[in-house]
Amino acid sequence: QLQASGGGLVQTGGSPKLSCAASGIRFSDNAMSWYRQAPGKQREYVARISSAYRTDYGDSVKGRFTISRDNARDTVSLQMNSLKPEDTAVYYCYSPFTNSWGAGTQVTVSS
Repeated sequence: QLQASGGGLVQTGGSPKLSCAASGIRFSDNAMSWYRQAPGKQREYVARISSAYRTDYGDSVKGRFTISRDNARDTVSLQMNSLKPEDTAVYYCYSPFTNSWGAGTQVTVSS
C-alpha cells in the first residue's frame, strides 16, 4: 500500500515536498517512482529512484525536482522547486516491482 501526502495549493515558484509512505512491500529492495496526471492529459513520468539510490527524471522536471528515499521509514519523497502552473497535477507514487499505485495527491500551482 502506498500513501502520498504533501500536496496542496502553492504559488508559482514555490517548493513543496511530497512524501509517499509504503507498507506491505520490501521497500528497500525496490525502485520507486513518481508520476503525475494533469486534467485532460495522460499520466506522465516524473522521477524514479532505484534501490541503489540512482535517480532519473522526466525532461519536464529535470533540474527542478529531486527524488529521495528513506529506507528506515519506507518513504520516498519528491522535493519540487521552482514550480510552474503547468506542474499542476495529481501526483502518484508507484512501485514498479509490485505494480502498485498510491491514491495520489493534488498539487495546484497558482500563477
